[in-house]
Amino acid sequence: MKSLTPTYVPAVKVAPSAWQVFAVASIAIFMASLDSTILYAGFNNILNSFPNSRATDLSWAMSGYSIVYAAMLIPAGGIADKYGRKKIFMLGTLLFISASFACGASPSVFWLIVARVFQSIGACLLTPAALALVLDAFPKEKRMVAMGAWGAVGALAAALGPGIGSYIIDVGGWEWAFFINVPIGLLCIWQSSKILHESTQPRDKMHMDWIGMSQLIIGVGAIAFGIVEMKSPNWNHLELIGIIVLGFAIILSYIPWAKFNPEPLFELSLFKNITFMYANLAGITYGIAFSIMFFSFFFWMKNIWHFDQTLAGAAIMPGPLVVVPTAILSGRIASKIGHRSLLVTGTVLYALSGLWFLLIPEANPNYLKDWLPGLLLNGISIGLVMPSLSAAAVYALPPKDYAVGSAINQAMRQIGTVIGVSITVLFLAKSQLTVTDFRPTYLIHIALAVITAFLCMPIKTHPKHSLTAK
Repeated sequence: MKSLTPTYVPAVKVAPSAWQVFAVASIAIFMASLDSTILYAGFNNILNSFPNSRATDLSWAMSGYSIVYAAMLIPAGGIADKYGRKKIFMLGTLLFISASFACGASPSVFWLIVARVFQSIGACLLTPAALALVLDAFPKEKRMVAMGAWGAVGALAAALGPGIGSYIIDVGGWEWAFFINVPIGLLCIWQSSKILHESTQPRDKMHMDWIGMSQLIIGVGAIAFGIVEMKSPNWNHLELIGIIVLGFAIILSYIPWAKFNPEPLFELSLFKNITFMYANLAGITYGIAFSIMFFSFFFWMKNIWHFDQTLAGAAIMPGPLVVVPTAILSGRIASKIGHRSLLVTGTVLYALSGLWFLLIPEANPNYLKDWLPGLLLNGISIGLVMPSLSAAAVYALPPKDYAVGSAINQAMRQIGTVIGVSITVLFLAKSQLTVTDFRPTYLIHIALAVITAFLCMPIKTHPKHSLTAK
């Protein structure tokens, strides 16, 4: 007969060292995430510095970073697991700040693109290693709280990038949007050497799937090229549509390659987990919508309302300010009810924010009445969705797949970012803009938010499901 006496279960406490690991990793992630969107603010300034270059040329400084990041992030997770997460984290941070200096010193758009590629490789190395270090430092019972805070750091940095970047660019020029990474990165390396402990997941061997990476880079690059050149007189639409279709075909060719190759870029078996699969599909559609939204905000502020650089950045800041508290709160709620309700609610709010910007703002500036409400709604939705997607993607994975699973999820969002940047450049990268020019981008934003909501519905991370599975 079972005893009716309640069993005492001691509360799980997180050692202070776990939050110290979180703090050090967050410095690097904030730096890398900040830089992923800071070019939104400096796009026009950089273009003016290189008068012989086109907007489509400069877009590759953004897209090239994201494409390489998406392709190399996945093997980078395995590299961190095999060779040491602390070691790879510090190496990635060093490469990132070195490439950042090269970005600021670039004499042309070509060399800026080259430096951005190396910067992306550094970010690839440090990002999955950082998350794996954090997950390893926290007990399983506290990982949802940690992931909520982790998502808040990345979301805030990505959201604040244009605002902070605007001020830095106004004061010191666009070069300092990159130079600022050097002291931040050096601080991170110094703290890492003192606080972090090495951790690995033993692997018999490490194989780099260069063909798989090439399929991803060439496929996504072809899609981006086809979109941004759609209005170019050098290509007709049928040729560009053919390039886009070819890009999708190259990406899909990875499926048979992964089945044939004993050590592919990533195992397709991971996608047998329904939650993992849908979290990644949602990551792509949300990534497209997010980059369209942020990029178009700056085009509106500078070309429709004619705000100067710093004022344009400041006008976008209130939205990001609500991201962090929302993300932290969503992490705590998710630990009780799972992520699905937060994701569906957040994506619906995201669609409503796009509807607001489509219908309300007009050519005459009225910031408090026409812009701020939509921006706050937008910030709340980002705080609900971004950290929840990251947490849901790795929730059901075994510890050995934390780094790789997280890398795949972030790579999917980067693919979305490339497509979103390409769409925005296609519609808005021209000298004279009107309110009408923004309608296609906001309609796409709304449609993608609704699609993301449907993709989030099969996600199951409710604690009761986990207990039942056990």
